[in-house]
Amino acid sequence: LERAEVVLYDRLANPRLLEIAPQDAERIYVGKRTGKHTVDQEGINRLILKKAREGKRVVRLKGGDPFIFGRGGEEAQFLARSGIPFEVVPGVTSAIAVPAYAGIPLTHRSFTASVAFITGHRTDENQAEVDWEGLAKGVGTLVFLMGVKSLPRIAENLIRFGRSPDTPVAVIRWGTTPQHASIDGTLADIARKVKEAGIKPPAIIVVGGVAALRKEINWYEKRPLLGRQILITRARSQASELVELLEQRGAQCIEFPVIETVFPKDVSGLDRAIQGIGKYSWLIFTSVNAVHFFLKRVDQLGKDIRVFGGLKVAVVGKATEAAVKRLGIRPDLVPDRFQQEGLLEAFKGLGMGTGQKVLYPRASKVRPLLEEGLKELGFDVEGVITYETHAPGLSQEEIEQLKGMQVDCITFTSSSTVKNFFSLCPESIRTHILNNAQVACIGPITRRTAERYGLRCSIEPRQSTIISMVNEIEKAFSR
Repeated sequence: LERAEVVLYDRLANPRLLEIAPQDAERIYVGKRTGKHTVDQEGINRLILKKAREGKRVVRLKGGDPFIFGRGGEEAQFLARSGIPFEVVPGVTSAIAVPAYAGIPLTHRSFTASVAFITGHRTDENQAEVDWEGLAKGVGTLVFLMGVKSLPRIAENLIRFGRSPDTPVAVIRWGTTPQHASIDGTLADIARKVKEAGIKPPAIIVVGGVAALRKEINWYEKRPLLGRQILITRARSQASELVELLEQRGAQCIEFPVIETVFPKDVSGLDRAIQGIGKYSWLIFTSVNAVHFFLKRVDQLGKDIRVFGGLKVAVVGKATEAAVKRLGIRPDLVPDRFQQEGLLEAFKGLGMGTGQKVLYPRASKVRPLLEEGLKELGFDVEGVITYETHAPGLSQEEIEQLKGMQVDCITFTSSSTVKNFFSLCPESIRTHILNNAQVACIGPITRRTAERYGLRCSIEPRQSTIISMVNEIEKAFSR
């Protein structure tokens, strides 16, 4: 994928995988829904061949494994007959992955030593017939793919050929994803239960004694935010920790980055500060962005972390402290309160300041509290603009994806994310989201900005950190 020039992808291939491909790679959707094919199989074959003959490196991206009910074998045959060289990358078939996420081991010494994978529907007369008698009597665990619409027929045939009506059955929809949902029953009643629950494709059907082990082993469905859709407004480059922590808890994260962080247009002030860094006694970082852009400019000027020699370093917040520690530098001053006020109090506690020069790499727009407070304490403070934030140019497609989406929670990690969300998101979409979603703000300053825009913040952590914010989101939905 990292070397792909063209990617043809399916409906069931996780969209995250597309992020691995180069930005300029051509992405072509050839997904199939029941009865609705964007491109039929012959068309897909011709498209792969056309792009390959253009000299492109083509990736045919499938969900699961390409050779398990994925028609990958047919595509490989077509390429081989057309003289196109190819390689096959095996995947983890949904027939194995989905039951595992549902807490179902397909084999178990106390239940069965055999398992079969069966396609749940027949699309044409050339497809192989299903040996119902052999399956009913000769195989312990049966896994049906693409079988939701055929479930009444599947249950009826298995019972008719000797399988007990009391055999446990589990049906799992969108398994392994945040939309994961399942229903249990027996061969006698599962079709009725699935109909009543409104379970639709894609889903996996597991038949056999092992399906009953879900009651004991089920682990994924216990994740506290499973099924919750959370809108992330943070810059894409900074959203990874927030997204990862929420996904670990089962949430589906919708990234809608309303902020972008870049170097200022004029870096001359920053360059002068770095070149003359030896004259400063203290270096203050109040954000991870400040650390990142300051060090990036140090590197661009042909220098390295040795510029910190002799400097004392003060930071605000655990994330900023961690960013500095990753450089091999242990901060000299870390306040308990993760705000400018906390750092100012910490400097007051030092009982000194006269004549000491302080370098404060900061954003283009910050509250003046820290600089003014330090000057009152006798410090000679130089605030130098190191980065600036602005609203990114979002595509219409990125905005349209929010239409009709049921968002359970929207997160704001700075005042800028609030302001830019209101400027970038059309009022109709914004109103729809905010009428249904809880609002989570990382701290009091962001909350006050949200309130000025008429929002009611229902989730706010005591500490202004990402992990604390995620914990509060979890608590809110657990309640």
